[in-house]
Amino acid sequence: MADETRPFDIQNHLATQDEQVAYLEAALEDGDPAFIAVALGDIARARGVTTFAEESGISRETIYKAFRAGGNPTLETLSKATRALGMKLTLVPA
Repeated sequence: MADETRPFDIQNHLATQDEQVAYLEAALEDGDPAFIAVALGDIARARGVTTFAEESGISRETIYKAFRAGGNPTLETLSKATRALGMKLTLVPA
């Protein structure tokens, strides 16, 4: 009998703020700008884009455009998004 599988959906693993922060930390640790943008988009969708837009002060249109594969969020947009998650951008030696 073959194992039954289901498609993976990250939204099922971003229910709490702790899960969202851990996911974003992993994306930042990876260092791939495209993955960081996608991770923020995943978190925005998990929270509800309208809610995330209100929390962050970023328009829904900007969230959809900037936080997707190939998106190119500005530093201001990244800063607003991370602040809405209760985080701040910092630098540490590599």
